[in-house]
Amino acid sequence: MRTVSDMHTVVLPTVGHLLHFEMAVACEIFGNPPRDAVDDWYDLRICGPAPVRVGPFTVEPDGGLDLLAQADTVIVPACADVDAPLPPELVEAVRAAHDAGARVASLCTGAFVLGAAGLLDGRHATTHWAHTAELSARHPAAVVDQDVLYTDNGSVLTAAGKAAAVDLCLHLVQRDHGAAVANTVARRLVVPPHRSGGQAQFVATPVQTDRDHLLADLLDWARRRLDRPLTVTDMARHANMSPRNLTRHFHAVTGQTPLRWLLAERVRRARELLEGTDQSVVAVAVATGMGTATTLRRQFKRVVGVSPDTYRRTFRTTAA
Repeated sequence: MRTVSDMHTVVLPTVGHLLHFEMAVACEIFGNPPRDAVDDWYDLRICGPAPVRVGPFTVEPDGGLDLLAQADTVIVPACADVDAPLPPELVEAVRAAHDAGARVASLCTGAFVLGAAGLLDGRHATTHWAHTAELSARHPAAVVDQDVLYTDNGSVLTAAGKAAAVDLCLHLVQRDHGAAVANTVARRLVVPPHRSGGQAQFVATPVQTDRDHLLADLLDWARRRLDRPLTVTDMARHANMSPRNLTRHFHAVTGQTPLRWLLAERVRRARELLEGTDQSVVAVAVATGMGTATTLRRQFKRVVGVSPDTYRRTFRTTAA
């Protein structure tokens, strides 16, 4: 793997029958730097053997599939028909790019390309819930999870359908540039700043902006009190609901339990403090309601995958 600091060239292959939404998401996020962008934003390139029809649009590639050999990150858009034969030249180019050290991510049914390239074997993967059974049947060596928004195996990532493509792209921005920059991009898109990959693909009420649902006031109230002990009973009391009713509404709105959502918010806030302040790990633990540095380190590493100290060393310079 190339190091994160070296990653800048993002290549989208346009071969076969593609869906326009997922491709547009990748172009908007990686091809349009935020107003206060870091110095080195992504260099987005589109590659393919010829102009291709993507939904109602015609896409003119910047070059052929040989551009994948220059990629630091390859984003494979969604395939319109998972039953159609996959272009062998695309599968081979994606495999070769990964072998050369590129990070490879698929959006929605683009996971079938990664599967055909052998990149999902022994790894966690997902795709749109309507196609997870087929993905698992074709690639039994993959660990297919139909209940998550996206998976991150380090060098191989997959996203579920549609809106999850936004989540995975923002996750990549967060990995490369930190939470503050990812949140800036999310604000421009008018989407939630971060949804962890472990959230459910389908929830009864679509999560759009924080003001669009029944729990909006409660979530704002809880975020302002992350430094204090909060229980489901406390939250239910504030929302004038029973704990059981609150849990039901949380599942409908976020796909999570109240406590799991609360932990995600505490970790999100910890990321911001680690990136943007000089507060000690102990102080960050207190400010996020974790209580002790030991608890913060344990929960942070479980959710993020690295320790708070490692996270700060990785992102503090970029965020500053």
